[in-house]
Amino acid sequence: MKRYGNLYPNMCDPQNILAAHLAARRGKGHYREVKMVDADPERYLDKIRDMLVNKIFVNAPYKVFTKTDQRKNRVIHKLPYYPDRIVHHAVVQVLEPIWMAGFIPTTLACIKGRGIHTGARQIKHAIHADPDGTRYCLKMDVKQFYPSMDHKALLGMLARKIKDPDVMWLLSEIIDSTPSPGLPIGNYLSQYFGNVYLSGIDHYVKESLGCKHYWRYCDDMVILDGDKARLHGLRRDIDEALGEIRLTMKANWQVFPVSVRGLDFMGYRFFGGYTLLRKTTATQFKRAMARIKRCWRRMRPISVVSTVMSYYGWMTHANCLHLWHAYVDDQIRDILATVCRTAGIRNPMKRRFA
Repeated sequence: MKRYGNLYPNMCDPQNILAAHLAARRGKGHYREVKMVDADPERYLDKIRDMLVNKIFVNAPYKVFTKTDQRKNRVIHKLPYYPDRIVHHAVVQVLEPIWMAGFIPTTLACIKGRGIHTGARQIKHAIHADPDGTRYCLKMDVKQFYPSMDHKALLGMLARKIKDPDVMWLLSEIIDSTPSPGLPIGNYLSQYFGNVYLSGIDHYVKESLGCKHYWRYCDDMVILDGDKARLHGLRRDIDEALGEIRLTMKANWQVFPVSVRGLDFMGYRFFGGYTLLRKTTATQFKRAMARIKRCWRRMRPISVVSTVMSYYGWMTHANCLHLWHAYVDDQIRDILATVCRTAGIRNPMKRRFA
């Protein structure tokens, strides 16, 4: 296995730190800290470079809060924009190509050029091209994935690819910034570390177990096969492999026929010949359209436009034509036209739902 060294100078390069700031600030131009850096980027970005060169960077304490997402309470850890989030982006810009080379094509979460819609296309193609080999689904996920990741094991996995001691010092500083086991949800690097941590499982499933139809999004794993008994055996093998990296499979794993129940994965429900939105996503869409009708005058114009068009993006990958037209009616279209005209924004609703 090839190991990479002499990476730290690239992380400390002024152009890399500037690019990290520009990447980290996307969609956050109104943040106070972002405005502070934008006002004098040379001064603040030079300070970050000095922290890295002199190895005095210390990951800041996290601001911890609870967020309810689809009836789940998630403990979120938030870092300051300056310098922490900029440093994390500087790390990713150097290490992402190295990590990417080790991920299988059906690892989907937090990877450029992939994501939910890429996964949806892959699954629909597999079901259409191989109906007999995708009759049944094994769906499983990891119990308390981020809180359960072992720091020492993760650093060992990272060191298999990285031999630069300065880079490993910085990664160790970030990983060990939480005194408790596991990684914080909300940390930009946690999503990359999660993919690295489960990459060995991905290769084991594809190469050792020989699974043709396998996808993973974060810690949610899906295998399609034509043999229900084989899927039960695969579940036991994967459970054992997870135990070797100190993880546990959730007890709610399922094996079921795809055409009857549909595969509920990444916000969609995949059936044999069609795809629907997940019920909770469809409900959120209906509520969002109702809220726009009630409150659009008090909303930021860009928020109105982005809300409608984000659902447009979701629904164009599913068979949702009737649902779309039922809730994006003439009133919503008139609101969007008014908002766009007032704010000087191009009206995206001129595009037809195909």
